Amino acid sequence: MPIKLGPAGVPLSCKGRTIVEGMDDIISLGLETMEVQTVRMVAPQHFEQYWQAGVLANKTDFEMNIHGPYYSELLGNRVERGRSMTKIETTLQAARTINARHITLHAGHYGDMPPGSAANEQVANVFAGIVDRVHEIWHDDEDEFPVFPWIKDGTPSKIGVETSGRQELWGSLEEVLEVVNHVEGTIPVLNIAHIHARGHGKMRTSEDYGELFDEVRETIGTKEFYCHFSGVEHRSGNAMHYTQIKKSDLNFEPLAEFIVEDGGWLDITLISDSPLLEHDAMYMLQNIEKSRHRQLERKAREDRRRALAAQTAPAPLGSPQPTAEHTEEPAQKVEEKKTSKKPTAKKSTKKDDESVFDLDEEDDDDLF
Repeated sequence: MPIKLGPAGVPLSCKGRTIVEGMDDIISLGLETMEVQTVRMVAPQHFEQYWQAGVLANKTDFEMNIHGPYYSELLGNRVERGRSMTKIETTLQAARTINARHITLHAGHYGDMPPGSAANEQVANVFAGIVDRVHEIWHDDEDEFPVFPWIKDGTPSKIGVETSGRQELWGSLEEVLEVVNHVEGTIPVLNIAHIHARGHGKMRTSEDYGELFDEVRETIGTKEFYCHFSGVEHRSGNAMHYTQIKKSDLNFEPLAEFIVEDGGWLDITLISDSPLLEHDAMYMLQNIEKSRHRQLERKAREDRRRALAAQTAPAPLGSPQPTAEHTEEPAQKVEEKKTSKKPTAKKSTKKDDESVFDLDEEDDDDLF
């Protein structure tokens, strides 16, 4: 059950604000991943940080991920789509530089298109083009990057299609799964807060998470999951804003319980979108550890109960019962015991005194 946790961005507690310093702080906290945020723009001066982060991630096996622009118009007209693709292009270049495993992208508003197969088909076509572009960037034979061995030897980033948290945005779970199922090289990004809000607060029990992950596995046949988690304030099926986990009706304990009890088949990356970033990432890690301890304690109690039941259980029907041959001593042995008892003391007579020292060796053995 591989599971990696980390924050969406540089930790709040990081004194420096660079990505590399943020990675150092994340590693020191015992976390294993982060998601670099390029949600508004990628300035040229940022690429020096990305280069350093990529080298460090490659040396330490630290999992890097990246989030593309929040505002996209992939269902808009040609001009709007072109503007969005320009922003996404810079994210793809940054993803290559930092050796990102996942690139998270949004589709945006439905625009003039109603929800349905036509909208899904257009989104699928756009994401198919993005996947092709990622492969072109990673397999450009004209460029040589001696300090970027992962570009030549590694695999291209996976394009993540994120679920949305508002009704007017494309990205319900069903829509995302349909597109991912038709476009190779894409994965669903399960934003649990968005799924919870769009479903009017549906993620409440470990069984709810079991149904969610089973649906994804049955639809696209994957065991690898990339998820975002945060508290959320929602109204009428729409996410209003993220909150810290403890102040939301979206609790993490049921997800932790599912991961420990039934999620042994999962390979999951969990990114904290909470305003508290690394603090809530640590909170999630602690909840998973608590669930593991409860599981071990429960198994230990069950083992003790079974062992005790095995000791005190009556013999099963049909098993041979002890007979007189086993429970009573043979008459011959009883008789031998009777004859082997010490003789009782008698009054001494003269005749007896004369024969006291005439005892056989066998009698000697009986006396002593």
